[in-house]
Amino acid sequence: MKISVLCENTSKQPNIASEHGLSLFIETEKHNILFDMGQTDLFAKNAREMNIDLKTVDIAILSHGHYDHGGGLKTFLSLNDKAKVYINRDAFGDYYNANAKYIGLDKSLCGNNRLIFTDGYCKIDEDLEIVYANEKTCLYPIESDSLTVKINGVLYPETFLHEQYLSLTENGKKVLISGCSHKGVLNIMQRFLPDVFVGGFHFMKTEPQKLSEKADLLSEYNTDYYTCHCTGLEQFEFLKNIIGPRLTYIRAGESIDI
Repeated sequence: MKISVLCENTSKQPNIASEHGLSLFIETEKHNILFDMGQTDLFAKNAREMNIDLKTVDIAILSHGHYDHGGGLKTFLSLNDKAKVYINRDAFGDYYNANAKYIGLDKSLCGNNRLIFTDGYCKIDEDLEIVYANEKTCLYPIESDSLTVKINGVLYPETFLHEQYLSLTENGKKVLISGCSHKGVLNIMQRFLPDVFVGGFHFMKTEPQKLSEKADLLSEYNTDYYTCHCTGLEQFEFLKNIIGPRLTYIRAGESIDI
């Protein structure tokens, strides 16, 4: 399995641009998968620089309904005319940040016939599954970080029911791909126990004491972590001192073999 980072907050090389967002191109033995599409069309521009043809994507997955992961959805639909896009039914909700700015998706795309709306667990084939952390009580508290959802005109703290993850099994290894881990990376790890975790931890606003506690808990799993985006660079360096070589930061323009 090869995972190439098309879009991330940082870049590995000068010809690859960066933005606050995430997009991953995943090559397995059977599929070419696009996981998230960044904030703009940058993921597509970087794909060309990396000699990756997005027309070869046969499955696309949107992790949740925020602009920095699904802002490039319209671009992808125009570049690729075959791949279905798996997206949670609640992903087109009214989502706002701490400044009451809309951070959701382009609602004009909601009716596109290439979207496959998921309501829970979704088995794509014997190796690919879309999974959730909604059906069980979370062991650790979900931190909304001042993100909200508007329901009937009223803003409520987010519970991220629109978040989903991709579980892949190849060569006996279980790999879990997450966008932002808004439901809590510790909840996700406790729920799925992957051999490899790829994605953001959403630790950018986590204070050192809590970060230390979370790092200790993450280090207890026999998991290799490839993190990015909303983990935060300073937070990554802190985590690295505790978790050690099993934790790696991945940037736009970079590819990893799993």
